[in-house]
Amino acid sequence: MPAPTPVAELLFSDADATPMSTDATTVKPWAQALACLRQARKAWLSTVRPDGRPHAMPLMPVWADESVCFATRPGSRKGRNLAHSGHCVLTVAGPDLDLVLEGTAVPVLDPARQREVADAFLATYGWPLSPRGGRVHDDGLPGSPEYGFYRITPLRAYGYGSDGLTATRWRF
Repeated sequence: MPAPTPVAELLFSDADATPMSTDATTVKPWAQALACLRQARKAWLSTVRPDGRPHAMPLMPVWADESVCFATRPGSRKGRNLAHSGHCVLTVAGPDLDLVLEGTAVPVLDPARQREVADAFLATYGWPLSPRGGRVHDDGLPGSPEYGFYRITPLRAYGYGSDGLTATRWRF
């Protein structure tokens, strides 16, 4: 599924507080943000508990199905939060861009897409996950625990340059 091309714009205007840049030539291209997402080996996912309190945990993202995907156990706090609400924030620190991605995490249920995500986990981390019967299992662990795959559909993203002065917002 091709991802939409977002609108890139300065995050701050002349009326906003400095020292952030208001020079339109510092707007980062979405391709730079995609590279940051594709190369990330650790990210932080913030979800929302049913009572509205936030919850944040590190995870290992993969790039599959033209989007950021991740795995979690259905019974984990993260899994239970996502069953209640898919609203989430993913943060990634890259060498030349720090990224905050606001979006919606949706379960990956299609068997072909589950296979694509499982292949990405194997290629990226050497983690063999086995999709079967609409579910995903880690057969390398006792009891073959179940995992759920999720993909994040972005709504808005923010990129902060390594100089600490430049910021870009992408709206989808």
